[in-house]
Amino acid sequence: MELCVEHLSCAKDGVVLLEGLSFKVSAGQALVLRGDNGIGKTTLLRLLAGLIKPLAGKVKVGQDDLVYGAHLDGVKTALTVTENLHFWAMVYGQTDIVHALSVMNLKTLHDRFAAHLSAGQKRRLGLARFLVTGCKIWIMDEPTVSLDASSTELFQNMLSTHLASGGIAVIATHIELGLIGAMTLDLNQYRANIETQSHQGTFDEAMI
Repeated sequence: MELCVEHLSCAKDGVVLLEGLSFKVSAGQALVLRGDNGIGKTTLLRLLAGLIKPLAGKVKVGQDDLVYGAHLDGVKTALTVTENLHFWAMVYGQTDIVHALSVMNLKTLHDRFAAHLSAGQKRRLGLARFLVTGCKIWIMDEPTVSLDASSTELFQNMLSTHLASGGIAVIATHIELGLIGAMTLDLNQYRANIETQSHQGTFDEAMI
């Protein structure tokens, strides 16, 4: 299993952000994306998740074995913690949520409505969603936002276990996760020359 990107170019709102991007992430590996604000980290993650199309190049990945977590936590505030996890497990054809509750320290919150959770607790619930999907490829956008030090450590342990079991992770983050053997990709080197671009919607047809 691997995620492979070949000669990729991507855009947002008709403006090309990244050009000529190639990389490969194999089973058991994590790729950490770095770069200036606005460089295109989130756009790239959305592209890998199949939510938008590239302008050029290819992404080779099994979409059925991939889960994407955006800036928002993806929780349903009208549901309890348990109900949220059961919902996401059902979406991915899974049933077990007990492990996720334990790993992200949510057992004592299992019957609390998500609307009553703190920002950090909602983030832990959003991260626990990855565990109930059964997916081997995790695409994560700033996963440690709102987490305190102890919760960040829970996430680091969760991620390390995922990689040790042959999983893959592509993560945009500004913090050091302490992952042994993690690769880092600086997207600044793939920045497109926006000064020469037309802003008349040339690339709009390539967007979803």
